[in-house]
Amino acid sequence: MTVDCEKTDFGLRCHQNANGSYKMKYQQLENLECGWKWKYLIKKWKEGEKITRHIDSSEDKVAVEGLLKLEHEPNRVLEWIEENMALELDNKLKQAIRAKRKRHFNAEQIHTKKKSIDLDYRVWEKLSYRAGELGCTLSDAIEYLLSEASRSEKASKTVSSLKEDLSKLLAD
Repeated sequence: MTVDCEKTDFGLRCHQNANGSYKMKYQQLENLECGWKWKYLIKKWKEGEKITRHIDSSEDKVAVEGLLKLEHEPNRVLEWIEENMALELDNKLKQAIRAKRKRHFNAEQIHTKKKSIDLDYRVWEKLSYRAGELGCTLSDAIEYLLSEASRSEKASKTVSSLKEDLSKLLAD
Protein backbone atom coordinates (compact mmCIF):
# COMPACT_ATOMS: atom_id res chain seq x y z
CA MET A 1 0.00 0.00 0.00
CA THR A 2 1.36 3.45 -0.93
CA VAL A 3 0.34 6.57 1.01
CA ASP A 4 0.95 10.20 -0.07
CA CYS A 5 2.74 12.04 2.70
CA GLU A 6 3.90 15.36 1.23
CA LYS A 7 4.48 17.42 -1.89
CA THR A 8 7.63 19.51 -2.28
CA ASP A 9 8.68 22.44 -4.44
CA PHE A 10 10.91 20.08 -6.39
CA GLY A 11 8.04 18.28 -8.08
CA LEU A 12 8.64 15.24 -5.91
CA ARG A 13 6.21 13.28 -3.81
CA CYS A 14 7.09 11.29 -0.76
CA HIS A 15 5.35 7.93 -0.56
CA GLN A 16 5.25 5.57 2.39
CA ASN A 17 5.60 1.95 1.32
CA ALA A 18 3.84 -0.96 3.05
CA ASN A 19 6.98 -1.70 5.07
CA GLY A 20 6.99 1.84 6.50
CA SER A 21 9.97 3.13 4.48
CA TYR A 22 9.72 6.27 2.36
CA LYS A 23 10.50 6.58 -1.33
CA MET A 24 10.70 9.75 -3.41
CA LYS A 25 8.80 9.77 -6.70
CA TYR A 26 8.77 12.39 -9.43
CA GLN A 27 5.47 14.10 -10.16
CA GLN A 28 4.00 13.40 -13.57
CA LEU A 29 3.34 16.41 -15.79
CA GLU A 30 0.77 15.16 -18.29
CA ASN A 31 1.03 17.80 -21.05
CA LEU A 32 4.81 17.87 -20.99
CA GLU A 33 5.09 14.09 -20.91
CA CYS A 34 2.62 13.68 -23.78
CA GLY A 35 4.94 15.87 -25.84
CA TRP A 36 7.89 13.69 -24.83
CA LYS A 37 5.93 10.57 -25.82
CA TRP A 38 5.10 12.11 -29.20
CA LYS A 39 8.76 12.97 -29.81
CA TYR A 40 9.87 9.49 -28.72
CA LEU A 41 7.43 7.78 -31.08
CA ILE A 42 8.31 10.05 -34.01
CA LYS A 43 12.03 9.48 -33.40
CA LYS A 44 11.51 5.70 -33.39
CA TRP A 45 9.42 5.93 -36.57
CA LYS A 46 12.09 8.04 -38.32
CA GLU A 47 14.71 5.47 -37.28
CA GLY A 48 12.67 2.87 -39.16
CA GLU A 49 11.16 1.10 -36.17
CA LYS A 50 7.56 -0.11 -36.35
CA ILE A 51 5.58 1.99 -33.88
CA THR A 52 2.05 0.74 -34.58
CA ARG A 53 0.36 -2.56 -33.80
CA HIS A 54 -1.28 -2.66 -37.27
CA ILE A 55 -0.31 -5.48 -39.59
CA ASP A 56 -1.78 -3.91 -42.73
CA SER A 57 0.64 -1.33 -44.19
CA SER A 58 -2.17 1.06 -45.18
CA GLU A 59 -3.55 1.06 -41.59
CA ASP A 60 0.00 1.56 -40.34
CA LYS A 61 0.50 4.54 -42.67
CA VAL A 62 -2.83 6.15 -41.68
CA ALA A 63 -1.99 5.72 -37.97
CA VAL A 64 1.46 7.30 -38.37
CA GLU A 65 0.00 10.19 -40.37
CA GLY A 66 -2.53 10.66 -37.57
CA LEU A 67 0.29 10.77 -35.00
CA LEU A 68 2.21 13.32 -37.07
CA LYS A 69 -0.84 15.63 -36.94
CA LEU A 70 -0.95 15.46 -33.13
CA GLU A 71 2.29 17.36 -32.52
CA HIS A 72 0.45 20.35 -31.03
CA GLU A 73 -2.30 18.32 -29.36
CA PRO A 74 -0.46 16.51 -26.56
CA ASN A 75 -3.54 15.13 -24.78
CA ARG A 76 -4.69 13.31 -27.91
CA VAL A 77 -1.33 11.52 -28.07
CA LEU A 78 -2.47 9.30 -25.18
CA GLU A 79 -5.54 8.25 -27.18
CA TRP A 80 -3.33 7.47 -30.18
CA ILE A 81 -1.01 5.37 -28.00
CA GLU A 82 -3.95 3.43 -26.55
CA GLU A 83 -5.41 2.71 -29.98
CA ASN A 84 -2.33 2.30 -32.21
CA MET A 85 1.04 1.87 -30.48
CA ALA A 86 2.89 -1.42 -30.88
CA LEU A 87 2.64 -3.35 -27.61
CA GLU A 88 6.40 -4.08 -27.67
CA LEU A 89 7.08 -0.34 -27.32
CA ASP A 90 5.05 0.03 -24.12
CA ASN A 91 7.85 -0.79 -21.65
CA LYS A 92 10.49 1.06 -23.66
CA LEU A 93 8.29 4.17 -23.79
CA LYS A 94 7.60 4.02 -20.04
CA GLN A 95 11.33 3.66 -19.27
CA ALA A 96 12.25 6.53 -21.59
CA ILE A 97 9.64 8.82 -20.00
CA ARG A 98 10.74 7.89 -16.45
CA ALA A 99 14.35 8.74 -17.35
CA LYS A 100 13.30 11.99 -19.04
CA ARG A 101 11.15 12.94 -16.02
CA LYS A 102 14.09 12.32 -13.69
CA ARG A 103 16.44 14.42 -15.84
CA HIS A 104 13.81 17.17 -16.07
CA PHE A 105 13.38 17.47 -12.28
CA ASN A 106 17.07 17.02 -11.52
CA ALA A 107 17.90 19.90 -13.89
CA GLU A 108 15.83 22.28 -11.73
CA GLN A 109 18.25 22.15 -8.80
CA ILE A 110 21.94 22.98 -9.15
CA HIS A 111 22.92 20.22 -6.69
CA THR A 112 21.08 17.56 -8.71
CA LYS A 113 21.87 18.87 -12.20
CA LYS A 114 23.99 16.44 -14.20
CA LYS A 115 26.22 16.69 -17.27
CA SER A 116 27.79 13.82 -19.15
CA ILE A 117 31.36 13.76 -20.39
CA ASP A 118 33.21 11.26 -22.55
CA LEU A 119 36.45 9.91 -21.14
CA ASP A 120 39.03 7.65 -22.73
CA TYR A 121 38.96 4.28 -20.99
CA ARG A 122 42.45 4.70 -19.50
CA VAL A 123 41.50 8.12 -18.09
CA TRP A 124 38.30 6.71 -16.61
CA GLU A 125 40.29 3.83 -15.12
CA LYS A 126 42.77 6.18 -13.40
CA LEU A 127 40.01 8.47 -12.19
CA SER A 128 37.99 5.52 -10.92
CA TYR A 129 41.03 4.15 -9.06
CA ARG A 130 41.70 7.58 -7.49
CA ALA A 131 38.04 7.97 -6.51
CA GLY A 132 38.23 4.54 -4.86
CA GLU A 133 41.32 5.61 -2.90
CA LEU A 134 39.55 8.79 -1.78
CA GLY A 135 36.31 6.93 -1.08
CA CYS A 136 34.20 9.29 -3.18
CA THR A 137 32.33 9.56 -6.47
CA LEU A 138 34.00 10.31 -9.80
CA SER A 139 32.56 13.84 -9.71
CA ASP A 140 33.92 14.43 -6.20
CA ALA A 141 37.32 13.06 -7.28
CA ILE A 142 37.46 15.45 -10.26
CA GLU A 143 36.49 18.38 -8.03
CA TYR A 144 39.14 17.39 -5.45
CA LEU A 145 41.88 16.95 -8.07
CA LEU A 146 41.07 20.32 -9.66
CA SER A 147 41.20 22.11 -6.30
CA GLU A 148 44.50 20.37 -5.45
CA ALA A 149 45.97 21.41 -8.82
CA SER A 150 44.83 25.00 -8.20
CA ARG A 151 46.36 25.03 -4.69
CA SER A 152 49.59 23.58 -6.08
CA GLU A 153 49.72 26.24 -8.81
CA LYS A 154 49.18 29.04 -6.25
CA ALA A 155 51.89 27.60 -4.00
CA SER A 156 54.30 27.39 -6.94
CA LYS A 157 53.65 31.04 -7.85
CA THR A 158 54.18 32.08 -4.22
CA VAL A 159 57.52 30.23 -4.06
CA SER A 160 58.65 31.84 -7.34
CA SER A 161 57.68 35.27 -6.04
CA LEU A 162 59.57 34.68 -2.77
CA LYS A 163 62.66 33.55 -4.71
CA GLU A 164 62.54 36.72 -6.83
CA ASP A 165 62.17 38.92 -3.74
CA LEU A 166 65.03 37.09 -1.98
CA SER A 167 67.27 37.45 -5.04
CA LYS A 168 66.57 41.18 -5.16
CA LEU A 169 67.33 41.54 -1.45
CA LEU A 170 70.59 39.64 -1.77
CA ALA A 171 71.59 41.60 -4.86
CA ASP A 172 71.23 44.92 -3.03
